[in-house]
Amino acid sequence: VQLQASGGGLVQPGGSLRLSCAVSGNIFSIDVMGWYRQAPGKQRELVATLTSSGRTNYADSAKGRFNISRDNTKNTVYLQMSSLKPEDTAVYYCNVNRRGTLYWGQGTQVTVSS
Repeated sequence: VQLQASGGGLVQPGGSLRLSCAVSGNIFSIDVMGWYRQAPGKQRELVATLTSSGRTNYADSAKGRFNISRDNTKNTVYLQMSSLKPEDTAVYYCNVNRRGTLYWGQGTQVTVSS
């Protein structure tokens, strides 16, 4: 399974970004897809997950501002982020859990600054 994340960039506070993660390879039996982030000097943390049945889970910091979704025709998972804050600045990683094995993308930088 290979993951390619994209869509990061520099955005002003209050702005929006949509991250994409294209999944390729053996994509059958993927149980959970998700987004994590890691800010400088901090541990990687969960942002949002989406199960194969459509159940979502969000970090408290993401609730009401971020939305995770997937397009099965494109084998892509998205993270729509709005009302961005400087504390959302981090490298964002996509991840899938396939039969208990975790796969990670390379990360995309999101910087929220005026």
